Amino acid sequence: MTEQQHLEAISDIRRMMERSSRFISLSGLSGVFAGASALAGAITAHFLFRSYYDRWEIRGHYDDADFSMLRLQLIVLGFVVMALAFLGGLYFTWRRAKRNNLPVWDPTSRKVLINALIPMMAGGAFIAGLICNRMDVMIAPSCLIFYGMALLNASKYTVSDIRYLGIAEIGIGILNVFFLRRGLYFWAIGFGIMHIVYGVMMWWKYERKQAAAE
Repeated sequence: MTEQQHLEAISDIRRMMERSSRFISLSGLSGVFAGASALAGAITAHFLFRSYYDRWEIRGHYDDADFSMLRLQLIVLGFVVMALAFLGGLYFTWRRAKRNNLPVWDPTSRKVLINALIPMMAGGAFIAGLICNRMDVMIAPSCLIFYGMALLNASKYTVSDIRYLGIAEIGIGILNVFFLRRGLYFWAIGFGIMHIVYGVMMWWKYERKQAAAE
């Protein structure tokens, strides 16, 4: 066996070990789709807020029922955006895995999911408490911080780039704490722009050559 063949064999072994220990089928397009969904949600929320304040000015006083309706609309909007981002991520990840002849659901992907779900479930319970206590200004930074923690926790079993996105989300969330009345803007930056930037970088780094070959 020549030296070149030895190097190729070592490279093959390394790739197999990486595939068995890390979930590498995440697609950059998932990030772009999630970011676009978040930006669309932020724009929709902006119009909901503006409509609410316009009605407030017309009435000339605070209306508890109208505010409760706004909160319900924003909660539903948040779930719709989250569902869209999840389904889009699932589709693009499945498509990339299929192209590379890799399984989507295996022990490694289960570890990614479990490690991401723990902080996200804790965050969901925490945010539910904030909603019940009408501490709405803390919802946006809490979403960003707990989501960042979920990415950071899951990054042990997938590409390391996820770790940096998680750190960025946590940082944006902490910064939002100092500007509580600007939560929608930080939401748009963290969940929208950051996801798009991350997705483009991931696609360029891991998928561009394959896309060009096809």
